[in-house]
Amino acid sequence: MMSVPLSKQERHNLAMNIVGKDLEELGYEFMGVNSDLKKNPQFVALKNKTLHFVIVRAVSYPSEPEQYDTDFMTSITAHAQKFDAKVFYAGVGLGHGTDYALPPVKEEPYTQLYRGLQELL
Repeated sequence: MMSVPLSKQERHNLAMNIVGKDLEELGYEFMGVNSDLKKNPQFVALKNKTLHFVIVRAVSYPSEPEQYDTDFMTSITAHAQKFDAKVFYAGVGLGHGTDYALPPVKEEPYTQLYRGLQELL
């Protein structure tokens, strides 16, 4: 059987699942979830009566999961300020189960590099 790498959308969905579980464990209440690659933020959540916007990105080696597009995030934080919301970035590095430098493959183990939420605002 041929190994089929995950599509960009599948990698994004996997990253969404990883971050979503983290948010649940941290006690966030989901107001909205958007897994479309072109829609932002991916999670709109409440915690302690404060609105939170969470931007999720799946990245592949050699990109660093914690690095984000500062121009894009500036536009998101400006949008969040209108709603008095906090903004978090969640970068998730995804790779093949036996070698992080290789892309994740359908129906095979994968490795993840996720260090949690980064608060931007």
